[in-house]
Amino acid sequence: MAKRVTTKEKILNAAEALFAEHGFEQTSLRQITADADVNLASVNYHFGSKKALIQAVMARYLEVLMPALEQELLALQARNKISTRDVFDCFRKPLAQLREVRKHGPTLFLSLLGFAYAEIQGHLRRYTMDHFGHVIEHLLAALHQANPQLSPIDMFWRLHFVLGATVFAQVSGPALREIAAADFGETIAADQMIDRLIPFLAGGVDASAA
Repeated sequence: MAKRVTTKEKILNAAEALFAEHGFEQTSLRQITADADVNLASVNYHFGSKKALIQAVMARYLEVLMPALEQELLALQARNKISTRDVFDCFRKPLAQLREVRKHGPTLFLSLLGFAYAEIQGHLRRYTMDHFGHVIEHLLAALHQANPQLSPIDMFWRLHFVLGATVFAQVSGPALREIAAADFGETIAADQMIDRLIPFLAGGVDASAA
């Protein structure tokens, strides 16, 4: 017997699909309620606001990703010598686990993350730090362990360049994969782009200061 989808789940599913395709700012509650086939009162009852709904959509992924990432980072930090590539490789398994949330979970999450970053959703940053700040601290500690020569301000800029490159790769991914197939004969799945992205990101963080 199929599991009955609750009203709350219908709202989350509709919001997730619309947010991943159009972004947070361009998606209205009216669109979400229409796709979920519920009324606005249901959204207000279950979430209270659009910001809270956005956080709930992201939470479904973060609650799977962050604990898994923390385990990977703690195991890595126990080693005497680590590289930036090692740190970024810690994201591979946790991202793959997002398929437990959705079949195309990794791609959906990165799309949502891209819109969150590009549209400057400050409330999401606060939510993430409030609930998973300790994981971010482990990530920063591991990166400093791999790059003790970098000052905090250098690390700040490089990590935001990493985020920017990741967002661009995700948002432009479909077009880039089409060009790669047409011009170079390479067929690559969305999830496989990380194999090309991680070495590039690590190289950027490791680069000598100008």
